[in-house]
Amino acid sequence: MQMSWPTLACPSGDGSSFWSHEWVKHGTCSESVLNQHGYFKSALDLKEKLGLLQILQGAGINPDGGFYSLSSIRGAIEDAIGYSPGIECNVDTSGNSQLYQIYICVDTSGTEFIKCPVLPNGKCSSRVEFPSF
Repeated sequence: MQMSWPTLACPSGDGSSFWSHEWVKHGTCSESVLNQHGYFKSALDLKEKLGLLQILQGAGINPDGGFYSLSSIRGAIEDAIGYSPGIECNVDTSGNSQLYQIYICVDTSGTEFIKCPVLPNGKCSSRVEFPSF
């Protein structure tokens, strides 16, 4: 988990608080089908199946500190999976809108991508910085 699903917000932590939050906030929706281990395994399997970074890079959108249109980011993902993602931004110290999180919804069995019933209000500008990592 520390290699495949690290907490970037607090890299010095062991991740257990972060993963506990993920289970309580998201995993319990699938509790009738998946136990905690099954939830995390399904999430990691879906991460590999999706290949989000490869999708973005295939569209010329790279984590290089460059700026990209929000519509091109959304479009690349939608073209790949058939559904519009939720995209959330934050603001860096220079006041730039920065890609922060991308939301992809899945069914309760944890096996298929689905249309998100609700998308977050991501507070992104029309051009978004994709920071290096």
